[in-house]
Amino acid sequence: MPRRKKVIAREVLPDPKHKSILVYKFITNLMKHGKKSTAERIFYKALDIMEKKTGQNGLELFVKALNNIKPLIEVKSRRVGGATYQVPVEVRPERQQSLAIRWVINYSKDRPEKTMSEALAAELLAASKNEGASIKKREDTHKMAEANRAFAHFRW
Repeated sequence: MPRRKKVIAREVLPDPKHKSILVYKFITNLMKHGKKSTAERIFYKALDIMEKKTGQNGLELFVKALNNIKPLIEVKSRRVGGATYQVPVEVRPERQQSLAIRWVINYSKDRPEKTMSEALAAELLAASKNEGASIKKREDTHKMAEANRAFAHFRW
């Protein structure tokens, strides 16, 4: 964070297919080595797989899954005197979104499915049903914050 100038957030354009900024951010995070078309293909194929498995709209399932994954509180390290405390803090909406996206992508990579599209679809379907590794990560984050609630008065 700069000390002098205010940081201006860059305007993100929506993706061409669904006209959604959330989808565009997800595809950008999914992308590796600047290969956006490959990331788009993986994401759209994952949405198609989700639609075939459930019969529901893939985009709605995707949004529902991300909303289920978003953490409300997390812990941040705060040094007071000689000790470092894990202080629970509320998560800003932009960070909630970015954490949810990051967790889904990382846990999709760890899944045993053959292709990334299948793994991503499986992780998103599990998250839309409130299960799966990314939901477990959110629960662990909330448990950690709850356990350290005694240090909430160190919040800055």
